[in-house]
Amino acid sequence: MNHLGACFKPCAIPKDELETIILYEDEMEAIRLADLESLYQEDSANKMGISRTTFARLIQSAHKKIADALINQKTIEIQKR
Repeated sequence: MNHLGACFKPCAIPKDELETIILYEDEMEAIRLADLESLYQEDSANKMGISRTTFARLIQSAHKKIADALINQKTIEIQKR
């Protein structure tokens, strides 16, 4: 599923009043594999064709961005790098 251009934001607040967090396509894929598919990091890294340490950095970055957006009421936009 292609999520490029997707935008997620808090309800009832106009988008132009919110700060935006950019979640990159590879971070979104890391979230999908680790959190939705419940794969181990090694298996997720193999599916993405990257090292486990690179995968670990992607998933950590994605989790931090998502937490920031949820807690601090920011928009999340998904983009290519």
